[in-house]
Amino acid sequence: MTRHPLIARKIAIATAVAYAGAALALDPTHVPTPNPKAAGLVSVTKLAPELAQVVAAAGAMPLENPVGLFGFYGYSLDGPLMAAAGAVQSPSHSVEATKTEPDKNTYLILKGQHGADAGYDYGTHFLYQGHENSSAGRGYVTRINLDADAAHRVTLLASADRNGNPLPLIDGSTWYPWSKHLLFTSESGTSGGVWQATPDYPSTVDDLSGALGRGGYEGIQADSDGNLWIIEDVGGANGTVNTHAKQSNSFVYRFIPKDRSDLTKGGRLQALQVASKRQAGPISFHAGQADADIKSNDVLDLYTYGVVFDTRWITLHDTATIGFTPFSANALAKAAGATPFKRPENGLFRPGSKFREFYFDTTGDTNALTEAGSDYGGFGGIFRLVQAAPSADVGTLSLFYKGDVAHTGLDNVAFWDANRIVFVEDGGDGLHAQRNALDSAYLFDLRLDYAKAANQPVRLLAQGRDASIGGILGAKTPRPFKSGWRMFYTQQHGDNITYEIVADPAAGDDDEGDDD
Repeated sequence: MTRHPLIARKIAIATAVAYAGAALALDPTHVPTPNPKAAGLVSVTKLAPELAQVVAAAGAMPLENPVGLFGFYGYSLDGPLMAAAGAVQSPSHSVEATKTEPDKNTYLILKGQHGADAGYDYGTHFLYQGHENSSAGRGYVTRINLDADAAHRVTLLASADRNGNPLPLIDGSTWYPWSKHLLFTSESGTSGGVWQATPDYPSTVDDLSGALGRGGYEGIQADSDGNLWIIEDVGGANGTVNTHAKQSNSFVYRFIPKDRSDLTKGGRLQALQVASKRQAGPISFHAGQADADIKSNDVLDLYTYGVVFDTRWITLHDTATIGFTPFSANALAKAAGATPFKRPENGLFRPGSKFREFYFDTTGDTNALTEAGSDYGGFGGIFRLVQAAPSADVGTLSLFYKGDVAHTGLDNVAFWDANRIVFVEDGGDGLHAQRNALDSAYLFDLRLDYAKAANQPVRLLAQGRDASIGGILGAKTPRPFKSGWRMFYTQQHGDNITYEIVADPAAGDDDEGDDD
C-alpha cells in the first residue's frame, strides 16, 4: 500500500498514512504572516493552529551504515557539524559540514525490508529521499525507518549505481508500482536525468538516461497507463533589457514505456506543445531572443485567466528507432517546437480525475524586481492540463493561479484532498531578503476562481529559521490524518530536519479511528 507525497526544496511536505491523534477540522486556519528574514534572527515555524509537528529525522542523526562522505542524514563528512569559535571558511578548509538538503520525500508501507543490521526488524513504514547537495557534487539515497529506534532510524541505501558510477545530486522522487522501483530525478542539466532504485537494502540503482534523456528533471509522476510525466527546471538567459527576468527554458515531458514492468527496455519520450492564440503554430523557444520571449504576447496569454489553449504531445525520441545513447531532452524539445515554461518544478494528477487532470507549477524568476511581473509569469503560477485520457495525444491548458511577489517560487506539491492542493515555495535567499519573508506552504481550492481578488490561498505553514548554519501515487484521494494518511516536510536549511505534521491534540477530541 502506498500513499501520496507532498514536498518542497526549502520546505518539503509529504502526505502519506495512520495517525490516531486528534480529530482535525479539514479547513485549516490561515497563518496571517510569513516569518521575516533578518540577519541573526532565529524564528519558529508557524503552523495553522489545527496542526503540530514532531521530528522524524534530523540532519545530525548518524546513518546506521556510514560510507565515505555520507555519515549523517543531513550533513556531509567534510567538516564539523558546528563551526568552532573564530573559524574562517577557506577553499581548503570547511568550517562546518556541508548540508546535504534531503529533498522530496516518498512515503511507502512495505513488508520484509532489510537494513545494515541483519538481525533487526525495520518495521513497515518508510520515508525515502534523495539529497541534492554535497561538497563533492555527489548525491545519495536515504530511507527513514519510521518504526525503528535511533540506531537504525536512517539507512544509506545507495550512493552509486549498479556499475559503480556515483549518483548525481537528487531532487524529485516517486514510486513506480509496475516495476516496483523508486524513481529519482536530478535537475543537473545535461548531467541530469532519471534513476530507478529498488526500495530494499542494499538498493540497486540504474541510470535510465538512455531512454528518458538527460535534462534538468525534477518533478515526476506516473499515470494509470504507466506513462511517466516529468517536469524540467532549467533556468533561461536573462534579457538585455529585462535584466531581472529570464527567458522560459524548461519543458513538460511524457515518457511512454515499451514495457511497464521494465523501464530499461526503453520507450518514447514526448514533450508538451501549446498552440498559440495569436498565430498559426505553437508557442515555442527562440534562440538569442530572450527579451522578445520574456514579454511576448504568447506568454501574456499563458498568464491570463480564462484563456484556454489546445495542446498536443510531440515525440522527441524513440529507443525502438534511435537506440539508447543518452541525449539532451531539452535540445530535442526546442528543435521540435515544444513549448517552454518559466522553470516548472513539480506536478500531480488530481485524485479522482482518472489521471485526466494534471496540475503543475512554474517557479518564475524568484526576483522581486522582475520586469516580467505577474502578467508575464515573472512570479510563476499554477497550470491545469486536461485530457480525455492519460495517454491522449491532445488536451487543453489553462492558468489556474497567477503568482505575485507574495506567492511565488512555487515548487513541490501534494493534494490535501480531492478539491484542494498544497504548493510550497522555494524563493531563495535573494527573494527572501527582497520581500523580508521566508517561504510558506499554501493551500489552494480547485473550486475557486482566483481571478477574483477576494479569493486567496490559505497559508498552512510559515517556515522558520533554525539556529544552525500498493498502488500508484495519486490514485487515491488524501484524507489528512485519517485512514492511514500521514504528512511530512523537510526544512532544507540549518539542521535539515524532516518533520511529521500531525493533528494538534489540543485542536479537538480524540479520533476513534477510521480504518476504511
